[in-house]
Amino acid sequence: VQLQASGGGLVQTGGSLRLSCATSGRTFSSGIMGWFRQAPGKEREFVAAVKWDGGAYYAETMKGRFTVSIENVKNMVYLQMNSLEPEDTAIYYCAKSQEYWRGFRYDEPRLYDYWGQGTQVTVSS
Repeated sequence: VQLQASGGGLVQTGGSLRLSCATSGRTFSSGIMGWFRQAPGKEREFVAAVKWDGGAYYAETMKGRFTVSIENVKNMVYLQMNSLEPEDTAIYYCAKSQEYWRGFRYDEPRLYDYWGQGTQVTVSS
């Protein structure tokens, strides 16, 4: 399984970006996909996750601003980010867990099996 994140860039406060994650591999339609971010000097932080049936989960601080979606036909996962703030500046990673079960800790990065290379998002004040 390979993941390729893209769509990052420089944006002003209040702006928007849409990140994309292209996935490949035989077991695409299983498990759960997650977005995490890591700012300099900070730990990796959960952003959002989406199941293959479209069910989504968000970190509390992202609710209402970020939207995660999945396009099964194209093997793509997206993260629409609106009302961006300087605090959102980080490298954003997409990740995949091959399995998902009831009670799965979708916000725990150690449960994800595969990671993309990350895409830089910078929000200027």
